[in-house]
Amino acid sequence: MIPGRVVPERVIPERGAPRRSDRTRAAILAAARELFAADGYAKATIRAIAAQAGIDPSMVMRYYGSKENLLAAAADFGFELPDLARIPQDRWADGLIRHLLEMCERNDTLIALLRVAATQPAAAERARWIIANQIEPALASIEPDPALAARRAGLLAAQMMGLALTRYVLEVPPVVAMTPDDLVAWMSPVLRHYLAGRP
Repeated sequence: MIPGRVVPERVIPERGAPRRSDRTRAAILAAARELFAADGYAKATIRAIAAQAGIDPSMVMRYYGSKENLLAAAADFGFELPDLARIPQDRWADGLIRHLLEMCERNDTLIALLRVAATQPAAAERARWIIANQIEPALASIEPDPALAARRAGLLAAQMMGLALTRYVLEVPPVVAMTPDDLVAWMSPVLRHYLAGRP
């Protein structure tokens, strides 16, 4: 060691501290979710998402490859559905509707996904994945027939995502004006049929 030279102390990252790549990915996803929801898929450019995240646009492409891939990743969220097997049957429908409304109010990722799923294959695939991997298992806990559980899950998703679409994407005025209690009163009989009834 050269006399008088100050050797900088080696900094050892704290265990469990997020890596730079993880922080970059998180920043990209946060920016993408915000802009997809605010501007729609077509107007939310890679350049705008990169600027929102505070990085170079090439980094977005490096991590995700395309805007469709980015949307699919940004829409990777959990429905966090309650375990129906642990809830009294007469509360299934009401609970699911209130859960959906609360989730849409606090998490705009679902809204962004619904905006583009009709025209973008990656978004449609992510929506199908959510139904198959998050909604179907919830029905499987109360329906022993796998085929019937899948059918019920699809119809349940049609009602729940349809409600989210009309209230938060299309913003149909009468639906927007309804309170959560109003929506529960109107929607519960339909959901109860898919949850507990038979054709």
